[in-house]
Amino acid sequence: MKRDYYEILGVSKSATADEIKKAYRKTAMQYHPDRNPGDKEAEEKFKEAAEAYEVLSDTDKRAKYDRYGHQAFGPGTGGGNPFGGGGMDMNDIFSHFGDIFGGGGFSDFFGGGGSSRGGRSQGERGSNLRVKIRLNYEEMANGVTKTIKVKKYIVCSTCHGSGAKDKGSIHTCKTCGGTGQVRKVQQTFLGQMQTVVVCPTCHGEGSTISAKCTSCKGDGRVYGEETVSINIPAGVYDGMQLSMSGKGNVGLRGGAPGDLIIAIEEEAHAELHRDGLNVGYDLFISIPDAVFGAQVEVPTIDGRAKIKIPAGTQSGKIFRLKGKGFPEINGYGRRGDQLINVNVWTPQTLSSEEKASMEKMKDSPNFQPQPNKSEKGFFDKLKEVFS
Repeated sequence: MKRDYYEILGVSKSATADEIKKAYRKTAMQYHPDRNPGDKEAEEKFKEAAEAYEVLSDTDKRAKYDRYGHQAFGPGTGGGNPFGGGGMDMNDIFSHFGDIFGGGGFSDFFGGGGSSRGGRSQGERGSNLRVKIRLNYEEMANGVTKTIKVKKYIVCSTCHGSGAKDKGSIHTCKTCGGTGQVRKVQQTFLGQMQTVVVCPTCHGEGSTISAKCTSCKGDGRVYGEETVSINIPAGVYDGMQLSMSGKGNVGLRGGAPGDLIIAIEEEAHAELHRDGLNVGYDLFISIPDAVFGAQVEVPTIDGRAKIKIPAGTQSGKIFRLKGKGFPEINGYGRRGDQLINVNVWTPQTLSSEEKASMEKMKDSPNFQPQPNKSEKGFFDKLKEVFS
């Protein structure tokens, strides 16, 4: 079972952004691979802390986590791992969070000079994508996997994202020595001030290209189409947004991909209507069924269900089917109810024989209204149902 993100960083749920940042910095220092060479357990804790910080340092992701827990980033919604379903890579962590240790990144903080990870620095992160998915009641209640085609920027298959014609066309930047950063010294009235800024030559990528890839013209990406499978969890609602980490536009020249944001739209049901976790249904019955009672079938989000109408049922009577509503996300099996509002149908036209029969009954005391003072009225029932 995944550990609580607040527990991982050792902070309370009311912790400020600054407290979360400080806690992550402390935890990352403790379990950093450079301090624990060859220690797989420390490496896993280092990754775990980065995952927790990725969520808790982002206002939107933190709000989703506070409301839905790990299920907010469950399968199909970016995975419990906010870096994507393919497993967390150490380079992802360094590219995402190196800046919280100062301009020189993790390696400077731990005494290194520039990047100790080798390879070409990643380019600019790709932008997020937004799509809408329309779901019916059954899909929203039970969960569903949707496969869609998304038009977006994908990695260039010719240069594999480098943007270069070939490997020989990639050169370590001479200005920054491959770090992607340079130190800038400014003279102020307080003396010399030294800051770290993005290298103006390679724009932070650590390398330059002498010959560009002809397929992508040096961008490392092309516009194309990708098929994405989205696992929608049970209990989603209209207007809810899910996020799939790393499924957005690919960044320039190996830059990390953005996220795919999925907006849920509710498809109207022909007979049912939704109110939060509850489902409503208007049932119309005949006068004889209201008088003598009957057994009728009603639609639910789980299929058809039979209910018993007691003899003498009045219009406005509300029956409740426990647990036949929508499930609550991260609600540990809790479901709403289905509320059935009874309407006694009054016929608009009658035959001569039917009119004669009704004429005989209309003066009977049993057919005169006899309201029960102890019985709740319509507005009291409505208040009770939705309270």
